[in-house]
Amino acid sequence: MDEVLPHLPPALRASIAGLPKEQLDRVHEIRLRTWRPVTLMAGDDEIYPNPPYVFTDDDALMTLQLIACGSLYAFEDDLRQGYITIRGGHRVGLVGRVVLLKGRVATLKDISGFCIRIAHEVLGAADNVMKHLVKPPRRLYHTLIISPPRCGKTTLLRDIARQASEGVPSLNFPGVRVGVADERSEIAACYIGVPQTTCGTRTDVLDACPKAEGMIMLIRSMSPDVVMTDEIGREDDALAIREVMCAGVSLVATAHGGSLEEVARRPALKCLFEGDMFERAVILSQAHGPGTIEAILDVGTGKNMISGPLR
Repeated sequence: MDEVLPHLPPALRASIAGLPKEQLDRVHEIRLRTWRPVTLMAGDDEIYPNPPYVFTDDDALMTLQLIACGSLYAFEDDLRQGYITIRGGHRVGLVGRVVLLKGRVATLKDISGFCIRIAHEVLGAADNVMKHLVKPPRRLYHTLIISPPRCGKTTLLRDIARQASEGVPSLNFPGVRVGVADERSEIAACYIGVPQTTCGTRTDVLDACPKAEGMIMLIRSMSPDVVMTDEIGREDDALAIREVMCAGVSLVATAHGGSLEEVARRPALKCLFEGDMFERAVILSQAHGPGTIEAILDVGTGKNMISGPLR
């Protein structure tokens, strides 16, 4: 939160800072909408600043300037994507008037809403899954992490990358070369090209690159032992994944969904399941808080490798 507050107008900053520390520590999202009350999300709870604060047009303009460090031109590509990543790996989603050029999004103007997602790195998030993903002596099983939004997919993926890169002595697993295709700058949370999260000493990150192209670029340029990427879902993602796997490189990815069956029915990803490409599936939920591990499946047999939910 300390890294986020300087990017807000002074009056709003003071209003949020007036909340009790135990509430601020739980906040994972700040929602700013013009002429509506500012809300902070902590799990499913909505928290309002003290005193309550209505976000104005002037606040929106100042917030945008603070987030862009006074240089919107430098963030033109980010605006086209609808988000800006600030120092510390916190992602700011933006809405407003879309400007089209030849039928494609050129930029956003008249910004009227911000969704500030506060990065929470959880070292050890993968402790309960690594023993099921390691394929001796130096490989990982091809793995898909599945859950609805806000259940901890990226947090888990990030820690898998860290542990694979650093090695897991208790499993006799040495550190391996990890390549991360981080299209939305959420895994490594790069700021000016430098990862802001703990990704591991043997991890190489391709930031803000479309994941399909990024996976292939990593294979060709960095000789990774494992490639990781977030939120697959398009046909070109599936084609790139097949190429990675056929190159003898392990792959770990995430996808939105409620179950393995649900994801396998998606037309763009169907070929990956018909070809039995994935070997493990990790299913997450919020049943006992974000990051609840509902199941770790051996995709080939359908067997659940854990006896009950893990947190």
